[in-house]
Amino acid sequence: MLTGREVPPMERREFVGAGAAFASVLTAGCAESVTSLFQSEDRPREPPVVDDRPDAVYVPTHTEGMEMAGMARAGPYAVALSYSYPHRFWTVSGDEAERVYVQDPGSAHLMLTVWDPVTRVVVPVGSPTIELTRDGDVVDQRALWPMLSQTMGAHFGDNVPFPDDGTYTATVRLDPLTVRRTGDFADQFDEPATAAITFDYTRDARDGVTVREYPDEQGQKGVAPPATMDGPASTVPPKKRLPGTVLGDATSGDARFVATVVDDGDRLGADGTAGRYLAVSPRTPYNHFPLPFMAVSATITRNEEPVVADESLRATLDPDLAFHYGTAIEGVEAGDTVTLSIDTPPQVARHEGYETAFLAMADVEFTV
Repeated sequence: MLTGREVPPMERREFVGAGAAFASVLTAGCAESVTSLFQSEDRPREPPVVDDRPDAVYVPTHTEGMEMAGMARAGPYAVALSYSYPHRFWTVSGDEAERVYVQDPGSAHLMLTVWDPVTRVVVPVGSPTIELTRDGDVVDQRALWPMLSQTMGAHFGDNVPFPDDGTYTATVRLDPLTVRRTGDFADQFDEPATAAITFDYTRDARDGVTVREYPDEQGQKGVAPPATMDGPASTVPPKKRLPGTVLGDATSGDARFVATVVDDGDRLGADGTAGRYLAVSPRTPYNHFPLPFMAVSATITRNEEPVVADESLRATLDPDLAFHYGTAIEGVEAGDTVTLSIDTPPQVARHEGYETAFLAMADVEFTV
């Protein structure tokens, strides 16, 4: 029986089984209209980016399967590492997205998922680094980008060189989380953690991943069909499952914002502040993935007078609310207006289909 934060040690066979289940979903939805993008030994051939993309989430030109490298424990975390062919993605600075091109066709796109094994809440924030070695020699070392994709949700990744086929070891290092943690997470994730995953890599395995193209739907508002995941999904709780009094939902920059006021202010409020707690849960449309690395502030107006003025909301990780932004408040009354200002849009890299959304973000309002 588990008590508190106790987690049973995972034996190797459990990791193998979990890895197989996790890997099985990485090719889900790829049974139809599949092709190989590697039609040349020299360079991958991705379909060209869609012209006239909407300023919203849209169906990409294609989605791809992946190969599972392995799973491991890293201190209090569980981590999974997978890879696919190298492909374009977009980094974000301010409200501008910049395309990252494939520089080395011999590389692979590495993807790291991090989660709490007790609650299965995926951790979308942090700055993990990865060191790739072969026969004891360092092949590559870098910080991974925090990313969003329509198949993987929130993860960390980058295009990483693999010079030859062989056995590689990926050493993942996770720094202490700097975001606020509450509930059972309050005393967790405050120490560095490391995991090593050894796996066999071949160019044939990378090039053999299945790809599904969407020639008729690409560029339209929407998303590619989701994968069914036996492993942890990086989604935030649906609106109906959020604790407290839900004020409603609103949309800005094609992101959906759900706001709730929770009575348990002594647990969630800063420094044990009693009272109530305003939690804001921004998420992608359709798949409800979290949107980290934002700056959000709130103003509460009562009888046309501000009772809370331009209060910065803190990025927070909680077992029940998952990743969100929040602050302690004295309370709200019927007729109050809660205005959220998005001071900085999500500074997270995006796979195709997300790079034009969540950039120009206007204020949103909720009425109590």
